[in-house]
Amino acid sequence: MSPFANTQVGSIWYARNREPVSHQPALLLIHGAGSTHLYWPPQLRRLRRTSVLAPDLPGHGRSEGTARETITEYAQDVVLLLDALGVERVVAAGHSMGGAIAQTMALDHADRVAGLILIGTGAKLRVAPEILDGVLADLDSTLALVVEWSFGPNAPAELKQLTMTAMAEIAPAVLHADYLGCDRFDVRERLAQIEAPTLVIGGTADKMTPLRFSQYLADGIPLAQLQVVEGAGHMLALERPALVAAAVGEFMTKLEGSSPPQEVPQSPPGSA
Repeated sequence: MSPFANTQVGSIWYARNREPVSHQPALLLIHGAGSTHLYWPPQLRRLRRTSVLAPDLPGHGRSEGTARETITEYAQDVVLLLDALGVERVVAAGHSMGGAIAQTMALDHADRVAGLILIGTGAKLRVAPEILDGVLADLDSTLALVVEWSFGPNAPAELKQLTMTAMAEIAPAVLHADYLGCDRFDVRERLAQIEAPTLVIGGTADKMTPLRFSQYLADGIPLAQLQVVEGAGHMLALERPALVAAAVGEFMTKLEGSSPPQEVPQSPPGSA
C-alpha cells in the first residue's frame, strides 16, 4: 500500500506509526523550513504507545505540489491531509516553521487540535536578510550559515554535515518560499486565544529562534509549560532525540484519559 494521501492540493507523502486503539490523539509531526519528515528522529516517529503521522509538506521530500509562501496555506494543507486520512484530532508538534503551522492550526482549526508541542519556534519568525536573500543569491554560503546557527556547540560534525546535505537536496525556490512564509508569520496578538494544552521546548544555544522566543510562547499561551534544554541549538530533536522524545511522551501521557479510546482509521499505512 502506498503511503500517499490524495488531497485537493495533490499527493502528500507521510510516514505512519500505528497504534490500533489508543486513548491519545494521534501525534502529528510537522517539519520546518527546507526539511522533510526525516528531521524527526526514530525515537519520535515511533513513539511508544502513540499513533504518529509525519508528513512531507507539499513541495518537500516525496510530496507533490509547490512550496507555500504563507503559513496559513501550509496549515490548510495539513488539515486536508488529516481529512484524507480520516483523522479528527491530533496533537500538533512542530519544529520552527512547523511550529508556526501548528500554532496556526490551533488558532484557525481549533477543533482539530487536542494539544500543541512547539519546538525551537516562536510567535513571530523574522528571518535574517542574509538568509532570506542569500538562498537565491548564494545557496552554498547561506546553507553553511544556517547550519552554523542551527546547532549547539557540542553537536557532532557528522550531524551538521548530514543536515547540510539534506538541505542541499531541497530546491532553492522551496527554501526561499519557506523562509518567506516564516518572515511573514506573526501571531503574537493571538496567543491568548490558543486553548490547547501546550508543551514548549527551547534550547539555550539556539541562534535561529533564541530561548526568549520559547519563553514568550510559554508566557502567552494560557495552558503552556516550558522545558529548557541546556546547551542545545535549533535542531533540538536531532541533537537530543532521547530527551525530546521523553518530554513528548510524558506530555502525551498527560493527555491520556481526557477523551475516549480512538480507533485509528484503516487508511493505507505508511512507514515510519
